Amino acid sequence: MKHIEFSTPAGSGSFAGRLIRWQEKHGRHDLPWQGTRDAYRIWLSEIMLQQTQVATVIPYYLRFLQRFPDVAALAAAPLDAVLEAWAGLGYYARARNLHRCARVVAAEYAGRFPRHPRQLAELPGIGRSTAAAIGVFAFGIHAAILDGNVKRVLARCFGVEGFTGSVEIERTLWRISESLLPSAHIEAYTQGLMDLGASVCARAHPACGDCPLRTDCVARRDGRQAELPAARPARRRPERETRVLVLSDGQRVLLERRPPVGLWGGLLSLPELGGEDVAEFARRHGFRVRPTRELPALRHDFSHFRLTLRPCLYRLEAAEGRIGEPGWEWLAMDKIDSAALPAPISRILREAMKKGK
Repeated sequence: MKHIEFSTPAGSGSFAGRLIRWQEKHGRHDLPWQGTRDAYRIWLSEIMLQQTQVATVIPYYLRFLQRFPDVAALAAAPLDAVLEAWAGLGYYARARNLHRCARVVAAEYAGRFPRHPRQLAELPGIGRSTAAAIGVFAFGIHAAILDGNVKRVLARCFGVEGFTGSVEIERTLWRISESLLPSAHIEAYTQGLMDLGASVCARAHPACGDCPLRTDCVARRDGRQAELPAARPARRRPERETRVLVLSDGQRVLLERRPPVGLWGGLLSLPELGGEDVAEFARRHGFRVRPTRELPALRHDFSHFRLTLRPCLYRLEAAEGRIGEPGWEWLAMDKIDSAALPAPISRILREAMKKGK
């Protein structure tokens, strides 16, 4: 395995001390999941914060806690209810793993999260960095974190070249992160790393003058803030296309539940036409329909491909057979915003509502 070198700034021994002092004065102290040792609340916040901004997470977090106040309540809930509470937050695999994890903790750990990050990392949906954060904030365990913001801070400060998502670069960043752990105040230090990456060492236009690490930062010293960390190598995303059917009686829309795994697993979605035309689809499922208005195509980017959805809006005049069977559900059009729907499907249905007025 290739050994990747990194620069160690002079005075880096005070890295943790400077970060802790900065966090005490300038860090975040009033987030709803702070000031608690409740592993359930800390775990929930960490999962919600994956790839999602704090301002977006806060209202979801508070509503989710009202509905599922502890791990036992979450474990006992049906997946449909969990997905509904998650609706609009995106990355729905997080919600499915959240539910699976709650059930494992309830069944195998008597409703109490294990203390050690190694055990936490074995639970569904909890990776190494998230496990460390839970260990730090819930149990005071000394463990290193390495989320996206922290990778950026360390890559800039220590002059680590390369894409932080690559195996070699990530291994180097883990070595650095573990070497910097302080002997005390681990909670303030860990929160400080998170806060610094989120508020000061931003991806674009970092506020280097406000950074407690500025005197030793390699990227600032060399004027390379825009270059470090390196961007993800360019790649062409595959293009996919599918036609979806919006079947409405004017007040409701007919949806089908997606399989529990795969794209949009467990969510409600619009039926896909595949290679059929609408007339064939309607005959096969016992529908009588008539076309109404056209809806614009919608392009949606996933991490590994780009999907173009082409919606067909039809008025449902009569239906027999499949509608009453499991997997098919009516949704009132005024419930779109609160239903467990993928974001692009919600957008299509809101457009359909406008067209129907």
